[in-house]
Amino acid sequence: MRGYVPLLLLLAAIWGSSYLFIKVAVRDFAPAAMVELRLLFAVPLLIGYLASQVGGRKAISDLRRVGRVGVVLGLANAALPFTLIAWGEQHVDSGIAAIANATVPIFVVLLALHFRPEERITRLQAAGIAIGIVGVAVLAGFNPTGGWWAFAGTVAVLLSSVSYAAANLYAGKRVGTLASGPVLASASMLAALVLLAPFALLRLPSATPSWQAIASVAALGILGTALAQIAFYRMLRLYGSARSSLVAYLLPVTALAYGAVLLDEPITAATLVGLVLILAGVAIGSGRLKVTWPR
Repeated sequence: MRGYVPLLLLLAAIWGSSYLFIKVAVRDFAPAAMVELRLLFAVPLLIGYLASQVGGRKAISDLRRVGRVGVVLGLANAALPFTLIAWGEQHVDSGIAAIANATVPIFVVLLALHFRPEERITRLQAAGIAIGIVGVAVLAGFNPTGGWWAFAGTVAVLLSSVSYAAANLYAGKRVGTLASGPVLASASMLAALVLLAPFALLRLPSATPSWQAIASVAALGILGTALAQIAFYRMLRLYGSARSSLVAYLLPVTALAYGAVLLDEPITAATLVGLVLILAGVAIGSGRLKVTWPR
């Protein structure tokens, strides 16, 4: 427990700052180009870490064995959601993006109803999903401050949550004991790097990006992708998935704080109400928060 809390707070600080770095980076980079550069920073570190743990030959063998699973996860868990979030943050504040992205567990439950019909949800979970959806409506608004482009940006981030949820279900059903966390992280990020390359080459910056944008992409790759992946899988191994997943509840809070302090992003009443409703909906809808009625 003594090591769990510092690791949890470290991950919340790193992943929460990712939305800040994305917001700065997309000022000078197109989304696909920014994500490609982010992966260029991350992939060598992830593969290097894997090789240091199991040896070079074993690392190559493990990456080959993952095969199609790594490609699917690279698309659904990296290339697509990374790009959607980057595009969305061209039109919404970083804190708004973080809150919208906190809906992943809700979409996991909704997708499981279709793709895993054997799974059922309780009325309380259904109520939680409804609360989360109301929170999304409050967050996006019918007449958002940034106009309809802000609405579109929020929807893009929500679509990234759907992609993350699909990747979660795919990995849970097909991966099993196929590979360790570092192998999956390395394989999926390498696949995303290859998949995004053609789109990134078409959207290279026409002018030299600022040092702030370049530094932000480097931070995204080194901290928000490589270091965070390694730390998260360490937490999974030491403390299990249930306790590790609690980091998702801290990300919107840290992201809002970063945006407000460093980017002067406003924190409106609608933002706070949306945050509370979405996190409450996630807690209830995912089954984490249970209510025991008195007899």
